[in-house]
Amino acid sequence: MKIMASAYPEIAHFIGGAWQRGVQGRPVINPYDESVIGAIPRATASELAAAVSAAESGFRIWRRTSPAARYKIMNEAVRLMRERIEEFAVLMTLDQGKPIAQSRLEVLRGCDIIEWDAAEGLRTYGRVIPGGAGMRHTVLRQPVGIVAAFSPWNFPMSSPARKIGGALAAGCALILKPPEETPAAALLMARAFADAGLPPGVLNLVFGDPAEISAYLIADPAVRLITFTGSTAVGKQLAALAGRHMKPAVMELGGHAPVIVCADADPRRAGALAVEGKLRNAGQVCVAPTRFLVHEAIADEFTAAFLAKVRTIRIGDGLDPANQMGPLANRRRLESIQAMVDDAVAKGARLLCGGRRIGERGYLFPLTALADVPPDAKISSEEPFGPIAMISRFQHLDDAIGTANSLPYGLAGYAFTESAATADRLAEELEVGNLSINHFTASLAETPFGGVKDSGYGREGGVEGLACYMVVKNVSHLTQRPD
Repeated sequence: MKIMASAYPEIAHFIGGAWQRGVQGRPVINPYDESVIGAIPRATASELAAAVSAAESGFRIWRRTSPAARYKIMNEAVRLMRERIEEFAVLMTLDQGKPIAQSRLEVLRGCDIIEWDAAEGLRTYGRVIPGGAGMRHTVLRQPVGIVAAFSPWNFPMSSPARKIGGALAAGCALILKPPEETPAAALLMARAFADAGLPPGVLNLVFGDPAEISAYLIADPAVRLITFTGSTAVGKQLAALAGRHMKPAVMELGGHAPVIVCADADPRRAGALAVEGKLRNAGQVCVAPTRFLVHEAIADEFTAAFLAKVRTIRIGDGLDPANQMGPLANRRRLESIQAMVDDAVAKGARLLCGGRRIGERGYLFPLTALADVPPDAKISSEEPFGPIAMISRFQHLDDAIGTANSLPYGLAGYAFTESAATADRLAEELEVGNLSINHFTASLAETPFGGVKDSGYGREGGVEGLACYMVVKNVSHLTQRPD
């Protein structure tokens, strides 16, 4: 039975604890039927200045708030978000397209992240270094200051949760620029934190043109850290801008994840799990498994299991619980995915399944598998960010590792093997920030998440993620004068 759509909320800036409508900007589109369901405001320079001023006031309060008090407020916000899970999930499915079950899981995952960060904020310990007579060396960990955060459209709740959770647990204030296409979840998060008693100015939302907002906030001297999740191309632009102003940055960028399926793996299990990993969020995931490198001895069985599983997948409106895959999030993705498939086939790739848009309205595109993709096909080197899987064969593990490491991306990798020795070798040699063996879960709230090479730097999650929002200060104190 299809779930009834909720009324889409009015999207407004949240500055200094107050909602501000602002000048109307671009429309918000339902990707299932292309209907207009809302609009976002476009922040002006004066509104951005107000957000920075509010964050400065909020930071003065929040940095002096005890970790225990921060913990209570953050966990009350989490309680409210879990209580409001259906509102979050329905609105997320409306503006992003993912199936309602996946939306609910994303809300719970975002809550877990904030909850874990809040608890870890209680343990931001310093240390004392032994010194000579009359000398004490103390290492302090302090909040970096005001954070400018930019979150993507593919995970409207859990991605902002990583940035909000880490920043607030460390004692920072935050100015968040949510995605233009999927703004509702961030708005609901701000409501929950306000209702939980977060002081005004500690969390601020501004909507509008990404280039204008990033240029303004990164250049402002009051902003001390930039955190961005998105494409490698945009990440490099923001990193260059941050470097020009000597601002540290956390960059969680694109990927093109390899999956090495070794000869000793169960091909039927790996093939079925591969489909489940690939269809999540319609493949619009930076850690989505994409390049399947399967040992030649089991490649036929793997491919047969993959295609058999694909035939069971229902695709359609995300509000229908019977559907396991929803539409792509926007027309740009639809056009890009179709162009990549057409290019690969034109250059000699074999189309195993899918490959064509479904219907004429909405952005439905089926899970698509390609074999024998030539190196000069765009998809061989460019992140597809959609429901496309490339299946190829290898004979020697050296070749598979070399292929996996051949691209400039290094966010996530996957492998299937029953050999401890092989698993250990893959852990040592694959050039990725996250490696999952015999499963497709790339990260948890308590584990660090981030990439290497063109997939970025810095970490979100785990103790490593919280550390990115803090600075280290060494204090040397001569407590008595030498005779």
